[in-house]
Amino acid sequence: MSVTAPAGFEAAGVAAGLKTTGKPDVAVVVNRGPRKVGAAVFTSNRAKANPIIWSQQAVADRVVEAVVLNSGGANCFTGSFGFQTTHQTAEKAAELLDISAGDVLVCSTGLIGTGDEVFRAKVLAGTEQAIAELSADGGELAAQAIMTTDTIAKTAVISRDGWTIGGMAKGAGMLAPGLATMLVVITTDAVLEPLEADAVLRRATGQTFDRLDSDGCMSTNDQVTLLANGASGIAPDLDDFSAALTELAQQLAVKLQGDAEGASHDITIEVQNAASEQEAVEVGRSVARNNLFKAAIFGNDPNWGRVLAAIGTTSAQFDPYDVDVWMNGVRVCSEGGPDRPREEVDLTPRATHLIIDLKVGEATASILTNDLTHDYVHENSAYAS
Repeated sequence: MSVTAPAGFEAAGVAAGLKTTGKPDVAVVVNRGPRKVGAAVFTSNRAKANPIIWSQQAVADRVVEAVVLNSGGANCFTGSFGFQTTHQTAEKAAELLDISAGDVLVCSTGLIGTGDEVFRAKVLAGTEQAIAELSADGGELAAQAIMTTDTIAKTAVISRDGWTIGGMAKGAGMLAPGLATMLVVITTDAVLEPLEADAVLRRATGQTFDRLDSDGCMSTNDQVTLLANGASGIAPDLDDFSAALTELAQQLAVKLQGDAEGASHDITIEVQNAASEQEAVEVGRSVARNNLFKAAIFGNDPNWGRVLAAIGTTSAQFDPYDVDVWMNGVRVCSEGGPDRPREEVDLTPRATHLIIDLKVGEATASILTNDLTHDYVHENSAYAS
């Protein structure tokens, strides 16, 4: 059910011809109310796609009634033509739904720097077709329509006492904060005030999507949107809702990690006993972005020396000669020196768990990443063709 699991939401996914495969490539998600609360977080990349520029303006009043998403073209660095395309997409949706264009968010994903009259015509026609096919069962097709190099649609649903959260996500490459390359739409029938929706979304994103760092490359099109309509009539305890939203976002982040382009290992980097959570994140990210470490994991080589070299580039507090490192349950480094033999570490499973104990505080944080493989290089060298 995805985004249509909560009451009061409809969605659709259709094939508008943007993808050469003929698969679905335009999705629409509509909030039927009674409340029309919306919140969104966006890429921190200064180079932003036209849909991001539009959506940042549209969500400012925290009222969102619909989201239109397309794959098959990022509509980024396409000049004034591209922004007009985004504007016309919102206007088309607004006209057909009898709402304000300012209450429609637009998301795009695909190649940067491409777009013409044919692209615009297909997006507008796809928007019209999707709105004509909206249904309370359309969540799964919508999740398929936003896929690019993804191999599977990514959805999640969490239900609590009388209220539900549903979500869909796409992303398989350019996975790095802020946001990781993702388009995410999350819906809920819980009663939330606008400022509450914004706060819980930012909290959840900061602990999940912003800690997914697959390849260190930040997208121009990242957007995570939360729609809340209050159709359940239940206003949950905000801490309870925040925890559930974070759990759902983590489920989606893990699915994004597992579908990362060319990956053969899903790596969880857990940093323990840091001076602060911020420093734990900094250390974890330094390892996640270290190509030597990632290549070693691809080769099933527990090269802990590359871990210490990576964390040594950070500003975090620690003594390099008092750090312990575990790989898949084996302590390979103790107090900055060799511990158990490397032969005891089994890196053949896809799941890889790295623990770094800094021994300077009580804070912890985990970063999700992947290994660096031949397939990743091949896929990204051939993607444009």
